[in-house]
Amino acid sequence: MAGILENGQFAVSTWSLHRLLGATYPYGPDPDKSAARQEPYGTGTAELIDIPQQLAERGIGRLEICSFHLPSLDPSYLKELRAALDRTGTLLQTLLVEDGDPSHPQTAERDIRWVAGWIDIAAALGAQNMRVIAGKQQPTDENLGRAAGHLAWLAEQADGSGVRIVTENWFDLLPAPKEMNWLLDQLGDTVGLNGDLGNWAAPEKYAGLADIMRRAEICHAKANYDAAGMNADDYRKCLDACRQAGYAGPYTLIYDSPFFADEWDGILLQKAFIEEFHKEKQRAIG
Repeated sequence: MAGILENGQFAVSTWSLHRLLGATYPYGPDPDKSAARQEPYGTGTAELIDIPQQLAERGIGRLEICSFHLPSLDPSYLKELRAALDRTGTLLQTLLVEDGDPSHPQTAERDIRWVAGWIDIAAALGAQNMRVIAGKQQPTDENLGRAAGHLAWLAEQADGSGVRIVTENWFDLLPAPKEMNWLLDQLGDTVGLNGDLGNWAAPEKYAGLADIMRRAEICHAKANYDAAGMNADDYRKCLDACRQAGYAGPYTLIYDSPFFADEWDGILLQKAFIEEFHKEKQRAIG
């Protein structure tokens, strides 16, 4: 892989460990919905505050935290979690805000103000980035324009916080490079791109990724699995699209399969695959 990144080339998202963590806390902008603890993946066997140490033991120096994995938003808990990150030398690459729809015709303003409330939380944890959803509505001019306006406002709120707002090629609003590029063009340098390898469908996604990953600052490197294991051909094509685009940022390992009982096995398999892919490309160059 080209270049040396602070804290290494790899991150892990807590989504990749959702069975290990078990509990979720579905924070959201709708006041009628509870954020109380749920256990959709069982009780779990680890706490979020344990994850930085588990990363360090595996030689991974970056973490992304899904908002719904934070068991508390109390400043005292955030301070404890920040201390666990600092103690292990783990960089919190991104806080992933997992709800809100800045494109919604009725609730966008409510939602974006709720999303803005996470900036202080991201800053308290020392996050470099805060990934937000651009929108879940159909990609009409009106919905895209609404999302662009709200994301621009959000970036203004984050100015001076040390937290960079990024969005992702995700949900109905951003189904292809046309919409993704339009949105980023409107926002200039105020909002970055987290490119996700698993959100668009093959075969069109490879050309789409080769287009948008030239603009990406971080990457969700999700692999697909079936009964036989990891789809290596698909993963290789996605990584090749990133290479064609000149992407040189970190790869966040997204493991989302029951294929391995221990989620760490899937995460480390993907890490090894990406490392070998880049070694092969370097050998080919000579």
